[in-house]
Amino acid sequence: MADLLSHVLLAYAGCTVASWYRPIPDRWIAVVMVGAILPDLNRITLLVANGTLEGILGTPFDFDALSTFGGGIVLAGIGAMVVADRHRRVFAALLAGVLSHYVIDGVKAYADGAAGAWLYPFTWARHPTPSLYVSSDPAVLTVAVSVAAIAFALDRFAIRPQ
Repeated sequence: MADLLSHVLLAYAGCTVASWYRPIPDRWIAVVMVGAILPDLNRITLLVANGTLEGILGTPFDFDALSTFGGGIVLAGIGAMVVADRHRRVFAALLAGVLSHYVIDGVKAYADGAAGAWLYPFTWARHPTPSLYVSSDPAVLTVAVSVAAIAFALDRFAIRPQ
């Protein structure tokens, strides 16, 4: 759970800082924050097993594909199709959130020193990671909360005072 909240908070902080250079309405920041959690939808396997869906659909199915770049593009496309208008802007905002998620996960610690194959369908290559943090470490959430709080305070009181 700390990993999921960290992605949302860091997406908020990144969009807030970006809005200092070009105004971004708050509703689009929220869409980017939703996009930041899309790659973690593969955790639905905690509730529903892959085999259950394979039986229902009658075809092989694996939720791990949702945590790849191709899965992020598909999920952002589905999210863009369910809105009434501004499909391209919603797709871009969701994809920006997905990319922020991958940037943050790209430096996470893995047991074998290589990140997951999140660049699929372009390549199965697993890049080496600097192993900066473990996703279950409470310090990661503390840093994310601190960064988001600083971005919020600067935005509300220094950059755009009311």
